Amino acid sequence: MHRSLTWVLFAALASVAPFVTAAGQRPVGAPPAVGRAEYAARREALAATLPSDAVILALGGREPREDYVSFFQATNFYYLTGMREPDAALVGVKQGATVAWTVFVQPKEPSREVWTGNRVGPENAEATWGVRGRSMAELDAVVDSLLRGSVAPTLQVVADLGFANRLTLDDQYIAAVKSRVPALTVRNIAREVGKLRAYKSDAELALIMRATAITVVAHADAAKAVKANGFEYEVQADLERAFRRQGAERPSFSSIVGSGPNGTTLHYNANNRQMKRGEMVVVDIGASFDGYAADMTRSYPVGGQFTPEQRAVYQVVRDAQAAAERQARGGRRAGLMSDSSNAVLAAGLARLGLIESPDATYDCSADGKSQCKQYRLFYMHGLGHGIGLEVHDPDRYEVDGTLQPGSVFTIEPGIYVRENVLDVLPKTERNGALSAKLAAAVARYRNIGVRIEDDYLIARDGSLEWLTKSPREISEIDAAMRAPSSWGSRGQSR
Repeated sequence: MHRSLTWVLFAALASVAPFVTAAGQRPVGAPPAVGRAEYAARREALAATLPSDAVILALGGREPREDYVSFFQATNFYYLTGMREPDAALVGVKQGATVAWTVFVQPKEPSREVWTGNRVGPENAEATWGVRGRSMAELDAVVDSLLRGSVAPTLQVVADLGFANRLTLDDQYIAAVKSRVPALTVRNIAREVGKLRAYKSDAELALIMRATAITVVAHADAAKAVKANGFEYEVQADLERAFRRQGAERPSFSSIVGSGPNGTTLHYNANNRQMKRGEMVVVDIGASFDGYAADMTRSYPVGGQFTPEQRAVYQVVRDAQAAAERQARGGRRAGLMSDSSNAVLAAGLARLGLIESPDATYDCSADGKSQCKQYRLFYMHGLGHGIGLEVHDPDRYEVDGTLQPGSVFTIEPGIYVRENVLDVLPKTERNGALSAKLAAAVARYRNIGVRIEDDYLIARDGSLEWLTKSPREISEIDAAMRAPSSWGSRGQSR
């Protein structure tokens, strides 16, 4: 699939305009919203992947039972419609090469709208979203009629379907349809939507860039808030205020501010510990702007100065990230980024004495038959992921295995020295000897967690664009912690 791309990067600080609170108004200077024509093209692209006679159903998110709880639209439904209203559905009927689309929405009802806000209503659906509308109360009858008119009814559904032990509201809805149409076959086409989402349009890239620019500003505020004897939640408060002040609607995931031992827990987000001088704090955050996510991590020394141990661990992680960056070019196999980064991490951990050698293994089963790389004791996650409507979004390299112009993704190596890492090894004779050998190094580096994460775009010419450009070298972090105004520097060139 070929799409033209707009290669305009927003300056990380200067382009971020204040949030405008007027109802329905976009923030000043914001990129244009995704247009109705693009949503229509997405629906047609999805339909093109399906049989010539198909009934398509996409279910939107349900309104929370308590109307004072925030509602967030199902991302696949939003991708196909641009609709933010809850309790909605999209139905497509494909006959040959022609597809007719209808959205089903809640009717306008002043007595409910006084609680939850104005509804568009079926009568205004086409003018608002470019698709004819009907009342949600008619959905069951329409779907049943379409399916019963087929000899071998198949419903192509885009829904949040769970598992046997985790049934969702969408599961319940599909089960009800099947009870009324016993011969029905249900095929979940969420994977097909995911493949389309992997290819970002001009408008999507602009929104992602805006989200990354806002996140850079928030990290500047976070760096200022990292103080000895301060609390993790104070850092969270300052950075999330920066999100909202710059026009982001919310964090794109639960903000992570993990100090000391908390920095060695990958998705820690309680953010309630008091930070102590001499510790590291991992700040992993992302703004959501008009539904599109950023994801950026910096690791700061509490008190503003790295200890020798922190400096050593930090440099290994930064070197691993730089190794991945050097491999990130258009046309190259995406796995080269992980290969290079993993090699640098393993070599660095060996130099620190935390593992025996870059290729060393340990017994990862109690019978000693399974072997795992020792470096994985301190680096448990993957190198990165795509970003988009979700913080972990499909990217085109997941479809074809290569980086191509328009790929937008993170690179985020890390090292996490959990104090009890050796205690959780399977109890084998070999692991016992390994624990004794590594114990001193683990004690030396214990509770140091470092992750460095940035967002990137493969540009039209195949080069790598660094979107979250901001301090990350040790010297730059030192300067930024001493004088937060230095955060506006562009960082060192690679």
